[in-house]
Amino acid sequence: MLKFVKNHLESITGIEIYPIISLTIFFTFFVVLFWWVFTAKKEYISKVSQLPLDN
Repeated sequence: MLKFVKNHLESITGIEIYPIISLTIFFTFFVVLFWWVFTAKKEYISKVSQLPLDN
């Protein structure tokens, strides 16, 4: 099954760019997420963490 998919994908011209784009989007998303987490204000984090408990 994997052999069939691999051979089929290798026959498509320009397909090699999609894994690179996917990795770039994935990596960028998590870098931005980590940056936001480390730079978020403590008051905001505390306020948001209490939201599920406030009825």
